[in-house]
Amino acid sequence: MGVTRKSTSSDSAAVRELRAIMQGRVVSRGDDDYARTRRIWNGAVETQPALFAVCETSADVQAALRSACQHKISLSVRGGGHDWAGRALCPDGLVVDFSKTRQVIVDRRSRTATVSAGAQARDVAAAAAAHGLVAALGNCGTVGFTGLTLGGGYGPLNGQYGLAADNLLGAEVVLADGRCVTTGPDEEPDLFWAIRGGGGNFGVVTSMRIKLHEARHMLGGMVVYPWSEAEAVLPRYAAIAAQMPDELTVEAMMTSGPDGQPAIIFTPLWNGDKLQGECAIDHMLQALGKPQFAQCGPMTYPEMLAPTDAWVAETAGLHWEMRTRSLPALLPGPIDAIIKAISRKTSPRSAVIFHHFHGAATRIPADATAFGVRQEHFMLEILAGWEFDRSNGAAHRQWAQDLWKSLAPFALPGGYANVLGPNDREQAAAAYGDNAARLRALKRRFDPDGVFASAIPLPAMFETHSP
Repeated sequence: MGVTRKSTSSDSAAVRELRAIMQGRVVSRGDDDYARTRRIWNGAVETQPALFAVCETSADVQAALRSACQHKISLSVRGGGHDWAGRALCPDGLVVDFSKTRQVIVDRRSRTATVSAGAQARDVAAAAAAHGLVAALGNCGTVGFTGLTLGGGYGPLNGQYGLAADNLLGAEVVLADGRCVTTGPDEEPDLFWAIRGGGGNFGVVTSMRIKLHEARHMLGGMVVYPWSEAEAVLPRYAAIAAQMPDELTVEAMMTSGPDGQPAIIFTPLWNGDKLQGECAIDHMLQALGKPQFAQCGPMTYPEMLAPTDAWVAETAGLHWEMRTRSLPALLPGPIDAIIKAISRKTSPRSAVIFHHFHGAATRIPADATAFGVRQEHFMLEILAGWEFDRSNGAAHRQWAQDLWKSLAPFALPGGYANVLGPNDREQAAAAYGDNAARLRALKRRFDPDGVFASAIPLPAMFETHSP
């Protein structure tokens, strides 16, 4: 687990102060529950924070932030703890931990929800479903909803309702100077613009107000093809996606099936008219060709999340490495590169996941939010996963790196900032398109001292700040 730094007098002083004033608990190195509190999804992350401020109120967050600044301790924020790069944990620093704040309050009449900072996507899905509503979420229920939203938030309802960030109506944010402010279209509008795609680089979001939507007739399921069909099925998928209605999104995953052999798994989700949805799913199945397995039917959003959540629970603690590319189209070149990579992947856990960005998400002006890419594309997650080994996963990391490099000639500049790694400098510099200059200026305005340095990468992190 690496060398653990001994606690310093500053750490000890911060622990004493926070235990005296916080409503939530404080966990420091040496405490019995330190290892459990520190645990995150990616077992490859060895970072050892000095202490955790398990916050329950905005005042707790303000106290933790003041203490970190006073004692010159680095700061990070933990929501779901699902980020593969481990940015929730800062080395020898103070972690603002939201694991105890998972409340979701739904207002059925206004179709809105107030979401606490530690809520997971499945918490939001369940609360909305209880009122016959849905939220724009991802396809993994254990991901922290705040982090998903602040970084953009791809998901199967993007075609109909846009990104998770596009459905953010307002937020309560603790700024670097300790002030707690409310932001929205009419209050701190620059901050509101920045946090919709710019991540937690501008303050600590303690709660959010989001837009919900009617859950119409929802159809979903799983369609599986053997790997021998890859060369035929992937171009058909590309052709279907080019004509896809807003109400339908079909995501794809290339990984090992139940028998351990590579397979292609499609997960469609329809939300709309019942007959139109049944026709759309039937058309998709006919166009793709006869599957090895297909099961599609009525499904709620929580039910759609369940298989992925089971997989996440099974794989928690394994070692993971991720790369991302955004492809404007699935042309023969990238399809061939992906097929070759999957055929020689070094671990049965490794996978390539396609997120189709289309419909409503593409019709929002690129400068309306900090999220920088609004043209139709496929966002790829190149995911290498393995059991711990003495080589530190060198072969598995190299597999992900090689596929990432081979897709560069076909990809859009930049990449999805929410899953970029700390060393992905070139992609981070281009991830926000023409929004980069405004983001840099707002970073200097709201966080001139770089208090929130562990959040998702911004161009400002890799460029010299002008006075």
